Amino acid sequence: MFLMLRHRVQEEKGFTLIELLVVILIIGILAAIAIPSFLNQRSKGNDAEAKSTTVTAAEAMETCATDNNGSYTSCSKASLESIEPTLNDADPRLAVTSGSNNYQIVVTSNRDSNAATFTLSRSSNGSSSRTCSTGTADKGGCSAQSGGTW
Repeated sequence: MFLMLRHRVQEEKGFTLIELLVVILIIGILAAIAIPSFLNQRSKGNDAEAKSTTVTAAEAMETCATDNNGSYTSCSKASLESIEPTLNDADPRLAVTSGSNNYQIVVTSNRDSNAATFTLSRSSNGSSSRTCSTGTADKGGCSAQSGGTW
């Protein structure tokens, strides 16, 4: 019995060219499906980080206003970064505009050169709004289907 198995193993030398081509074809099809999906998820992850940074900056803005008798006037980007040091990571992508009783925070996603921007605005009557724009690409965490809000 062992002799028969050893003889059979010695006869089989490897894979045929057709078998190797079929395996390569299957791997190529799987890669063609997986890579675009992965890239889209990465874009959504970058957009989620930008949204989180926007909310964190708004919370720091409210803290700054509490320290300044309810006024947002002296709350600059530098003062927000001193209140919340994690905002230093988003410094070049963060823009802050403040008035006496209103503010606007804009954070740009770092997914590509024409990235989405996420804006959180507080009006003088106390209401807030969250808007986003996709730049040149409708993908990631801000889509035209949501009407430009998040």
